[in-house]
Amino acid sequence: MINPLSQAIALLPMINQEGGAMPGEGLTAIQTFTYFVAAPIALFAIIGGLSWIASAPKKSKKVDVINQIID
Repeated sequence: MINPLSQAIALLPMINQEGGAMPGEGLTAIQTFTYFVAAPIALFAIIGGLSWIASAPKKSKKVDVINQIID
């Protein structure tokens, strides 16, 4: 006998779980946004900023002998 569609849909979450798996509570929308959107963007900005600062051209401290008198 064919099960009603509502019973088949109720079994879908159990199909992909391994034996003995005990899933915890789901994440809230704020937690999901923080973990998967805000944190990666923040890390990208921090790492990008640090690498930009580290690779900036260094100012040379050459003394112009012609235009400066050293005492």
